[in-house]
Amino acid sequence: MSDTLEMVKEVIADVLKVDKDNITPETRFIEDLNADSMDQFFLIDGFCEKFDVTISDDEARNIQTVQDILDYIDENI
Repeated sequence: MSDTLEMVKEVIADVLKVDKDNITPETRFIEDLNADSMDQFFLIDGFCEKFDVTISDDEARNIQTVQDILDYIDENI
């Protein structure tokens, strides 16, 4: 899981221009990282590209924390 976490953190840091050392599984995209709807779109797109998965709009709405995307990746690859 740590490799996946590091890869997720890289996507988040790249898209949101934040320090990846401050990102934990409990980090919330909107509340903690101030991501807006466009940022969330680019995050989902980045995760899809990085992990070669497809995330539907309905599934994307449920991804609100780093742990949510880790769980999704774990279940779908």
